[in-house]
Amino acid sequence: MSNSVFQGVMGQLKEIPGRVFGVVDTDGCVISSTDVSLMGERWPDAALKVANSTDAAVTFGQKTFKAIISNAGYFEYAVFCSGDDELARSYCTMAHIALNNAKTFYEEKHDRGTFVKNIIMDNILPGDIYIRAKELHFTTDAPRAVFLVRQLGSGDVTSVDVLSAMFPDKLQDFVLSINETDIAVVKQIEPETDNETLERMAAEIEETLKNELFVKTVIGIGTIAEHLRSLADSYKEAQTAIDVGKVFDTEKSIINYENLGIGRLIYQLPTTLCEIFLSEVFKKNSIDSLDQETLFTINKFFENNLNVSETSRKLFVHRNTLVYRLEKIKKITGLDLRQFDHAIVFKVALMVRKYLASRENH
Repeated sequence: MSNSVFQGVMGQLKEIPGRVFGVVDTDGCVISSTDVSLMGERWPDAALKVANSTDAAVTFGQKTFKAIISNAGYFEYAVFCSGDDELARSYCTMAHIALNNAKTFYEEKHDRGTFVKNIIMDNILPGDIYIRAKELHFTTDAPRAVFLVRQLGSGDVTSVDVLSAMFPDKLQDFVLSINETDIAVVKQIEPETDNETLERMAAEIEETLKNELFVKTVIGIGTIAEHLRSLADSYKEAQTAIDVGKVFDTEKSIINYENLGIGRLIYQLPTTLCEIFLSEVFKKNSIDSLDQETLFTINKFFENNLNVSETSRKLFVHRNTLVYRLEKIKKITGLDLRQFDHAIVFKVALMVRKYLASRENH
């Protein structure tokens, strides 16, 4: 455990006049004290006396000691106060409470973060989640959101610190470093939180990292985990959102798993099945004979919900010109995009083609 946790309490104990406080480890080495000149001194006999009487305060060398017990029930540290009088005993008991609370808070914070990381990385058995959650006083059925923040290019190591400052509730929210570029943010949320709110949170994360560290990111959002055991699924969904978005929504920097639509299904299909589908839809590679202007027209037609008048207006072309282009597409591919069923097939086929192209580039 970091000695700075104890030293933080020492700053408060300095206010008590005429007394010196500190902490020794099991070897009797002073690891923290209001008198920094004592740091590093070794009092093994004092530690031995404390170890033999862990339930009560003991005196040794004109100092009063009281053991700090670990979760496993053994002597881990001892707090001391100068003096062997009754007032020293009272001060020592008071310091013991403050230092023990600081130690417990630090360990719970550290252990909770490790626990959550083990859950999302599938490094803990489902049955053990309940046991460990109970040990850490962890609410199992609170709704939580999972954001996967992927830094583009080389990652900045200080990104974790910046995000930790954004989510200061260390007992409920967790900022976890996954690797050099990926950071997982697990945030406890209100039951009525909707996807729009989650996307606003993601936008705040994106803006903060961009403004403070000039780091560009893409952020995947998983579905809300209603239980601790669902966190791993939500994390995998956030990963999928980024991967699918890389193929189908290349302009988006925030991708919500619940908004992936058909892209999510296509991404999970075997490539052989996709190739068969394409060969059936576009016989004799008919799609390859469509030029870029025609493909742009098709995409605009889809964007405007198959509305001929609206699409022609957006393209700044006469309505008849658009109709002529659609007829040309029908002649080449056999699909009339003005018919809803044909349009669906064409749209899916374009996405499948894009997916296959992305696989070839890997």
